[in-house]
Amino acid sequence: MPTNPKFSSGRERRTPLWLWCAAIVCTVITLAVIIAGIVTFVGYLVIHPRVPYVSVVGAHLDPLRIDYAGILQIQATIVIRAQNGNKMAHASFSHSNYTLSLNGEDIARLVAPPFEVSKNSSVDFHYLVQSSPIPLDPEQAQNVDTALKRDYITLDLKGSARVRWRVGRLGSVRFLCHLDCHLHFHPFNGTYIPSRCTSNAK
Repeated sequence: MPTNPKFSSGRERRTPLWLWCAAIVCTVITLAVIIAGIVTFVGYLVIHPRVPYVSVVGAHLDPLRIDYAGILQIQATIVIRAQNGNKMAHASFSHSNYTLSLNGEDIARLVAPPFEVSKNSSVDFHYLVQSSPIPLDPEQAQNVDTALKRDYITLDLKGSARVRWRVGRLGSVRFLCHLDCHLHFHPFNGTYIPSRCTSNAK
């Protein structure tokens, strides 16, 4: 049987030039993103960055003084350590500000000027805390008296420090080291009862 002849329009359809350009650009961007991801991942494995942090590493409580009028005075030493475990990056700490309190009453503020912590190093700050006379209501005075009789008292430490550090060639990282701890003491001899008090990064 005779076959039907195929007719051509005389002009073939061609893909527009702008579509080819768009495809090339998308391909280049995709490759760049993949390469950047591989470089970042390899850099992370090589540098193995560790997040700097602050922690309480020691403390001592001097004898508490409370008179018959319910006026309390406290003196203590708090040792806060800024730790940088990175072997290839310095860390900068600023806005270090902490508040020490007892039963909801602020005792003192612990502050430090901006400072640097070298690679794989740490810096200790020895804060000597001496409160002003703190008037207590009868319930608060009773709580302090009970704590003294039990030879066990708790101070609260809250605050934060801003940290900036450079992760090799990957860029700078900024975050907040936040402390929220309960510090326990034997007031009879001022001994600090060690407990975990380490910052959380935010």
